[in-house]
Amino acid sequence: MLEWLWIPITCAAAFLQMLRTAVQKQLKGQLSTNAAAFTRFGFGVPVALAYGALLHWGFGIAWPTPEAEYWIWVTIGSLAQIIGTSLLLIAVTEASFAVGTAYSKTEVVQAALVEVVVLGAVLLPTAILAMVLATLGVMLMAMKDAARPLHALIDGLSRRGAWIGIASGGMFGIAAVGFRTAAVGLDTTPFVMAAGFTLMVSTTLQSLVLGSWLTATEPQQWARIARTWRAGALAGATGALASACWFTAFTLTVAAYVRTLGLIELVFAFAASALWFRERTKPLEVVGVGLLAVGIVLILND
Repeated sequence: MLEWLWIPITCAAAFLQMLRTAVQKQLKGQLSTNAAAFTRFGFGVPVALAYGALLHWGFGIAWPTPEAEYWIWVTIGSLAQIIGTSLLLIAVTEASFAVGTAYSKTEVVQAALVEVVVLGAVLLPTAILAMVLATLGVMLMAMKDAARPLHALIDGLSRRGAWIGIASGGMFGIAAVGFRTAAVGLDTTPFVMAAGFTLMVSTTLQSLVLGSWLTATEPQQWARIARTWRAGALAGATGALASACWFTAFTLTVAAYVRTLGLIELVFAFAASALWFRERTKPLEVVGVGLLAVGIVLILND
């Protein structure tokens, strides 16, 4: 059963993450980049703590006893995710919601590279092909000029928003590997608690770090965060639940595989782009979705 359980969990994570990013994009018009990013972590702490409490006191699963290496990896993942979230918010503001999200999804290839170089992971040729096709599909979905796709790709990569999105993807790739390594390191702990405990630790740490940064550099943002608490709470809840799903999936299979399937978020993102933000979609996106679908099928059959 555990061999396929990561699949529905990853799909749920992708959907929740799309909702969280959409809410944060709306908040970006009322808050600074860092303040909008804080809503994802600060308002997510109660949800993360409640989830951990449910696993411990509700289901009787013991707390883990992490070693020093765990704290190093969870700190790397937490800081990388903070930076990635801020960069993503800038990308979806400078570009469209869908395009900014698309460029950030180069995290799949970047996460795979990190796992191979840093952790010595071995990826099968089919998995590599799946990641390449899925990433190419994402890039096609991000192109603005359907008549001249190569020109559109080059032109898109010449824009600041695209590179910010790619940088965001790099940070998310590092975060994925950091969180997976931390959670898997709790090898004597049931996988749901390993993920839940990592969620509690990382969300709390991220809130403290980003909250301290806001206090030192943008103290006026606290009043604005308080005024937008309803949207902030929604961003925090969806973000925490998405992270719970991501972390659980990470304990079950390679992070690069999880992130490849997680590209299904792009389907959700383009639906939100058209229906929520009223942004126009283009015929070339259909080709991109097709390649993305092929990549997902390959990764599921790897």
